[in-house]
Amino acid sequence: MQPELNPHLQPFLLRSFPAWFCSGHGLKLVDDGNALRCPADHAYPSVNGIPRFVEASGYADAFGVQWLRYRRTQLDSYTGTRISRDRARRCLGEELWERLHGMQVLEAGCGAGRFTEVLLGEGAGVTSVDLSAAVEANQLNFPPSDTHRIAQADILSLPFKRQQFDLVFCLGVVQHTPDPEETIAALYRQVRPGGWLVIDHYVRSYKWVVQTASVFRLYFRRLSPARGLRETERLVDLVLPLFRRVGRETRHPKAYTRILKSLIPVASYYHLFPELSDEHQREWALLDTHDSLTDWFKHLRAPAEIERTLRQEGLTEIWCERGGNGVEARGRRPTSP
Repeated sequence: MQPELNPHLQPFLLRSFPAWFCSGHGLKLVDDGNALRCPADHAYPSVNGIPRFVEASGYADAFGVQWLRYRRTQLDSYTGTRISRDRARRCLGEELWERLHGMQVLEAGCGAGRFTEVLLGEGAGVTSVDLSAAVEANQLNFPPSDTHRIAQADILSLPFKRQQFDLVFCLGVVQHTPDPEETIAALYRQVRPGGWLVIDHYVRSYKWVVQTASVFRLYFRRLSPARGLRETERLVDLVLPLFRRVGRETRHPKAYTRILKSLIPVASYYHLFPELSDEHQREWALLDTHDSLTDWFKHLRAPAEIERTLRQEGLTEIWCERGGNGVEARGRRPTSP
């Protein structure tokens, strides 16, 4: 499946994708048809047409299983909504959104491709990477093309020379890595002079103290990825009808949903995205409940902390506000040192 291009876009000549480089030796890789090889004898195999720069996904295993199971759930083309598009546009800002056409974009932590679809649809050239097997779901949704390529890679050891991308785009990821500040620094290293970094992060707030989710996570994180999916489905199907009633039949759905969620950590979007059908509501609940209960790392940062990290890295034109999943931010690499 290829996303339909914005009909208002004009044809353009896209610059070539940044070349693959060995992260260990810093040498350009050569594709021999079976693997990407560097002159110093490092080789990175291609499995099912996807270059693999990691041997295993480790702490991200559950994410890989999750995205293969729910690979279409959050695609706007599947739900018939603009939820993913609107979130990406808000984080990018109008000026950057209007300039996506023809940009070379590194999509870090691509998952199954909810934002891949948006970026490709706006005419960007997209390199989608993920630590987990989610890359296979992304490939099924958006096969490689002249404007899209996919690789399984670690954000902390990306297979490119530094400062190669017009935009590094990373939503829903940084809080799930071992060290958010180190992750932000690694992402910023890929931004070319004059280019942009766009991220988001869970925000520190009182709700994490009063919710029972941390207790549930002690159990769910011990399960195998496959069993974690089964247990999540059992929990969601048990209590989602109550969330549906609260979200649709009460006078204050947001408040009552928050109270209920503090007791039972099931994701519910009846009050937030009423345009989703009941079928899609269930899928989103299954996906995000599994995501929140099986993630190995769940870091929290205040907006001021994120802004401070961006400034320390040297970004300019910083925008950082509460929104979405917590705090959303973007900044620009200066055009000169």
